[in-house]
Parts: sequence; structure tokens; C-alpha cells
Amino acid sequence: MKSFSKKSAWVFFAFSAGMMFSQPNYASIVMNGTRVIYQGNKNEVTISLTNKNPRPVLIQSWIDTGNEKTAPEKISVPFVLTPPINRVDPNKGQTIRISYTGASALPTDKESLFWLNVLEVPAKDKNSAKTQQKLNVVFRTRIKLFYRPEGLEGNSNDAPDEIHWHLNGQGATAKNNSKYNITIFTIHYKDKGTSSEIDGKMIAPGESQQFSLKNTGSIDGLSFSTINDYGALINHKAKS
Repeated sequence: MKSFSKKSAWVFFAFSAGMMFSQPNYASIVMNGTRVIYQGNKNEVTISLTNKNPRPVLIQSWIDTGNEKTAPEKISVPFVLTPPINRVDPNKGQTIRISYTGASALPTDKESLFWLNVLEVPAKDKNSAKTQQKLNVVFRTRIKLFYRPEGLEGNSNDAPDEIHWHLNGQGATAKNNSKYNITIFTIHYKDKGTSSEIDGKMIAPGESQQFSLKNTGSIDGLSFSTINDYGALINHKAKS
């Protein structure tokens, strides 16, 4: 992703990183999804953005490999994103195109995870005296980008059924035996009048995650919810 100059990207990112969490803010840019699925048989995937702000917004977009603090020009990913920097007028839209270059070959037997970042800087009203004294706070949206190779075994809808759970009385271990990244939203345990619920996390293909749950004894009392490709919550019964 080298289609913007290193100097301009670094200046923009450095300013943005410093201002990002300086005060409460609300995103003006609305994305048309909560995750991006890049099918391996496609030449590109497009993401639609809409500016809900009454003023123009400058946006910078880039893809990272998991470290959200890395500056865009220091990241190497096998994707080209266009346009990397653009102005979006009020109530107008912008389409971002992502193309897989193949420059760095990704696994063909499992999904790969990346992150799409969209950083927005609202314009200042030069005619207002009040805005001259205000800090121009930026806002970043960061969502998962899954690269799904062509011909991958199984499907994402059935992948949660490939999670195998092990209970040890004080917690649970979940192993993802599928070829897909699975995002667990919540885990719920109910047995003999006791009930508990905790937040989940994403489990990569072939990997395991541990969760702290008290008084877990029977797998029959364990259930969990996952987030599917469309951002919807799906409930499941756990199995060993």
C-alpha cells in the first residue's frame, strides 16, 4: 500500500494519532458493514462510505496486520487500497477499492486476518470565531478484513460448529478446528441455578483461546454467540 507519499502520510498520521482520543467524539463517516470479506476469486472488493457531517471530511484509509499503532507508511501488506486519502463532501459517498496483489502469498488452506482503518478529520469553519479556538479532533474506524482463499474447505456459517470446548471447573478452553476466523461475542454458562456470562474474543483457524468461567461442570450448560459475515449475532450450543 504505497500509493501515497511517505512524508504526507506520516504527517497526517502523526497529527491524527495525537488527537484521536483527546476528547469524546462521534464518527461522521458511516461504513456499509462491520467487517470486510475478501473472496479469493475476486479481483477486488469495494467498501462504501457516507459522510453524515454537515461539513466536508478528509479521510485517510489503510490496512494493517494487527498493530493499530504502526504508522501507515511502515506497514507492508499484499493489498492496494485506492484512494488512500480523499475528501468527502457533506451527505456524499466515497467508494474504497481493495485489491489483492499477491506480492506476499497468503495461505490457501485458511483465512488470513487484516484490519481496515478509516481515519477522518472534519473541516473547520473558517468564518466562525468559535471554531478558531476549538481542537479539530479526528476519529478512526477500524474493522476486520478477512482474506478468504478460493476453494477453502467448509463455509463460514458452519465454522462455529467446529469449535470444541473443554471445561475444567474454573474455566473453558475453545479450539477452532475450522479454516475460518471465528469471532465469539459472548459465552454463557447456566447450570443448577447458577448463571454467568462473559465477553468472547476471536479465535484464529487451528488456534485455542481460554476463558475464565466459574463453576463450569457440564458442557450442556454452555452456549455462546458468534458474529457472522453480515455482522449478525448467531447463538450456538457448545460441544466437546
